[in-house]
Amino acid sequence: MAKRVIISGATGFIGRALCRALQRDYEVIALSRDARRAAGTIGEGIRVMEWDARTAGGWTREVEGAHAVINLAGENLADGRWTQSKRASIVQSRTNSASAVVDAVDGAKTRPAVVIQASAVGFYGSRGDEVLAEDAGIGGGFLADVCRRTESMATRVERAGVRYVAARSGLVLAREGGALPRLVMPYRFYLGGWLGHGRQWFPWISLVDEIRALRFLMEDARLTGAFNLTSPNPVTMKEFSRTLGQVLERPAWTMVPAFALRLVLGPMADEALLTSQKAIPKRLVEGHFRFQYPQLRTALEAIIQGEDHESG
Repeated sequence: MAKRVIISGATGFIGRALCRALQRDYEVIALSRDARRAAGTIGEGIRVMEWDARTAGGWTREVEGAHAVINLAGENLADGRWTQSKRASIVQSRTNSASAVVDAVDGAKTRPAVVIQASAVGFYGSRGDEVLAEDAGIGGGFLADVCRRTESMATRVERAGVRYVAARSGLVLAREGGALPRLVMPYRFYLGGWLGHGRQWFPWISLVDEIRALRFLMEDARLTGAFNLTSPNPVTMKEFSRTLGQVLERPAWTMVPAFALRLVLGPMADEALLTSQKAIPKRLVEGHFRFQYPQLRTALEAIIQGEDHESG
C-alpha cells in the first residue's frame, strides 16, 4: 500500500504541482475549504477532503499512520492592499492552519514521519547585501513576524517526536501562477524593466525545483529544521529584469520608482517588491540536493518555452 501524504493549500499553484508530482508514488490527500471546486482543479487520482483551515476536523483520521503532512495553507499575500484586516487575515490563515496540523498530529496514535510547514525568506526581513543562510536569524517587518509566528506554532510537532521542516521559499517562478506572469506582462508592450533602484536581491527558485526540494525534504529522514528553498544563484532585481528581457527578446529599460509602488500598493511595496534578501540554500546544498535549474537564464528559458519539467 502506498504511503499517505496529506497536503493542505492544495489548490494553490505550488500545491497543485506537488499533488501531481507525488500522486504516482503516494496516496495523496488534498485538503481544501471547497472540496468540490478543488476536485475539479487538482484533477483525477487525488482524494480531496473538506477542511476549514482552522481546526483539526474530519480529516484528522487520515493523519493516523501517514507518512507526511505538508501545510501550504495561507491567504494570498498579493491579493489586495495590506489593510489592517488583510494583515490580520494573513496572520490568522497561517497560524490557524499550523495550529490545526499540530492538533491533528497530537491526536494521532501513530504519528506521521514528518510535518513540512511552508514559510518564506521573508523570515529574514530586508537585509541589503548580507548573505542569508538559514542561521542568519530573524529580521524585522510584518512578513518576518508572520513567518516567525507560523514556524513557532508548527514546530510544536517536535514535542510529539515528529520530524519537522520549515520550508522558507523564495519567489517561485512558473509559467502559470505566482508572480512571473505579472512580471512578464509589461514586456509584451515593450515596457519591461525593474522595480525601485534595482539593486535589491531577488531570491528565486523554479517551480520544478521547489517541488523537487519539498519532496527531497519529505523523503530524507536526516533533514530537519529550516531550509531555504531558493536558487544557489540569487540575482539583483535589475539583473533579473534584464535576463527576463533577453529571454523574451524585449528591452528592459524602464524603472518603476519606489514612491509610485508605495502609492499604489502601500506597505506591501516595501516588504514584497523593494525588499532585499540574498538568501542561499546552504542546508539544501549540504544535504546534497541537486538543482535542475540553478541558473536564472536557463530556468526562464525553460519556463517561457514551456519546457520546465523534471528530467529524471
